[in-house]
Amino acid sequence: MPQGKLRRLAGLVAAAVALAPVLVAAAESVTIPNFWNPRARLERPEPPQTTRAIRFITDDEFPPLHFAGPDGNPTGFAVELARAACEKLNLTCTVQARRFDTLLDALSANQGDVVAAAVPLTPALRAGYLATRPYFRWPARFAARTDRGVPEPSVAALAGRSTGAVAGTAHEAYLKAFFRVTPRTFPDLASAEAALRRGEIDYLFADGVSLALWLGGVDAAGCCAFVGGDYLENRYFGEGIGLVTRKEDEVLARALDDALQRLWDEGKYAELYLRFFPVSPF
Repeated sequence: MPQGKLRRLAGLVAAAVALAPVLVAAAESVTIPNFWNPRARLERPEPPQTTRAIRFITDDEFPPLHFAGPDGNPTGFAVELARAACEKLNLTCTVQARRFDTLLDALSANQGDVVAAAVPLTPALRAGYLATRPYFRWPARFAARTDRGVPEPSVAALAGRSTGAVAGTAHEAYLKAFFRVTPRTFPDLASAEAALRRGEIDYLFADGVSLALWLGGVDAAGCCAFVGGDYLENRYFGEGIGLVTRKEDEVLARALDDALQRLWDEGKYAELYLRFFPVSPF
């Protein structure tokens, strides 16, 4: 990720953390996703019996999921959710930051026990590792200027209107397949966002997380907002992310799965979500 973009995102997330009490008070106006099926709860597993700390490894350059906090230590939604899961299981845990592209190799080399980072859940990942059920997914969303009064997206609504997308992305492909439009494409998301802000396009279809951070930041200048709902088709936007362990650590993986479910049930997931997502991507 370019350093300028990273600094902008980190600044937005830092502001969100400072506003946490306000965000909690406004919880009713923020959409909090639910990735758990209340009818699919498993029998509560026993946590692993260990006398040593469980070592979580993450990356510190991908806000709001994982980034370096003001004190230099890893924080973010994924990191704090992992810490909360440890507390729920009465385990002692540590969190160490590593370069993103080394995380799975470090896990395989027993240099950590759990990856708590935005590593996509894929068949290839599951062939070599265990993972919890997804605790986060990457929604695609439409954004539009608030002064245009455009209707919610549909095949009919997009016909005859200008829709933007980043070239070569799943979002461009999805628009062509399901909305039967050929979007105006841009080399990167910042260019597309700027075009929407200037009113050069009517809609922008892109990653909901990145759009949420932009909409809540100074660059958007209050120009725009989400319109319509979220899109979560696995084929285009992936299965999401979970906590990843080695295959031999099945007891730990099952315990973490149960802990994440309980964190949702008890409201801790919502508390952390509100802290790190001032504008919900859902």
